[in-house]
Amino acid sequence: MPIRVAHIGTGNVGRLALGGLIESPRYELTGVCVSTPAKVGRDAGDLAGLDISTGITAVDSIDALLETKPDCVVYCAMGDTRIKEAIEDCCRILAAGVDVVGSAPGLLQYPWQVLPDKYIEPVEKAAAQGNSSLFVTGVDPGFANDLLPFALTGTCQTVEQVRCSEIADYATYDGAIVMFDVMGFGKPLDEVPMLLQPGVLSIAWGAAIRQLAAGLGVEIDSITEDYERYPAPEAFDVAAGRIPEGGLAALRFEIRGMVGDRPVIVIEHTTRLREDLCPDWPQPAQPGGSYRVEITGEPSYRVDICPTSRRGDHNHAAIVAAAGRIVNAIPDVLAAAPGIRTILDLPLVTRPGVVTS
Repeated sequence: MPIRVAHIGTGNVGRLALGGLIESPRYELTGVCVSTPAKVGRDAGDLAGLDISTGITAVDSIDALLETKPDCVVYCAMGDTRIKEAIEDCCRILAAGVDVVGSAPGLLQYPWQVLPDKYIEPVEKAAAQGNSSLFVTGVDPGFANDLLPFALTGTCQTVEQVRCSEIADYATYDGAIVMFDVMGFGKPLDEVPMLLQPGVLSIAWGAAIRQLAAGLGVEIDSITEDYERYPAPEAFDVAAGRIPEGGLAALRFEIRGMVGDRPVIVIEHTTRLREDLCPDWPQPAQPGGSYRVEITGEPSYRVDICPTSRRGDHNHAAIVAAAGRIVNAIPDVLAAAPGIRTILDLPLVTRPGVVTS
């Protein structure tokens, strides 16, 4: 019998996750919830970019969505700029006895020692009330800095450092809120965007660092951060909008989990809006972008992950991967114990029946 799943959010990740739910025989879509008024009443197939009609039309109310009696809700609403509201949404769903799997709020991937208890306790209380579970995942933060490094370190005799990197050209990424409001692209370099405010990087990727530390049995003493920025040499256009001359056009940052004065877990991002910018910064393993996991130990590894897609470029492929990870995790989350679940709690997520001839 198919698992009954409802869906929230039809942005970049949500649209692809919704398509995965519709096309999979493992799931029965019960409803879709959106926040944009123009999307209300549209068919789920249309919102997913599919040339099919599902008969499921979008609503703008979580209560109306829960009335469809799903076993699970896929939550892909914006979480970066509305963390408190996203947590409250998840609590409502969990308290109603419905499991949650999604891309947001990202800090719930592993919130301990990252979020104050006042944000964690309501989620755990709601999950206990509803006998329900929550699992948040993605690419980075997500499987590029939990699943993949855990798989590699599981073969090592000793580990001295784990480094996870995203190296990507974001010119084709059309998420304007993330690009401009969160990361600050196109803004003057004397303006500090949300992501680069003191401590925000350490919070945003702190969950990934703390989860790796927990899985590796490491006690992190502190988390440090720094960044470099590079201005546009002239004005140019990207998918999300126009980058003026002098506006931020390349960003590199690093977050380090420190043991004493030694960086043991490092997450690094190198983001350009043009491939010719900052040639001395790390370069991707394929044109456009790649992910990299480096283990220093015995043995040591350097593994490059090069996502590609028949339907888009490296940015599209990475978003497909995030959506796939979410959708494929649903059965294991339903089988998990109540509460906030992490990769340390779940079995290896696979997808039977995905192989095509």
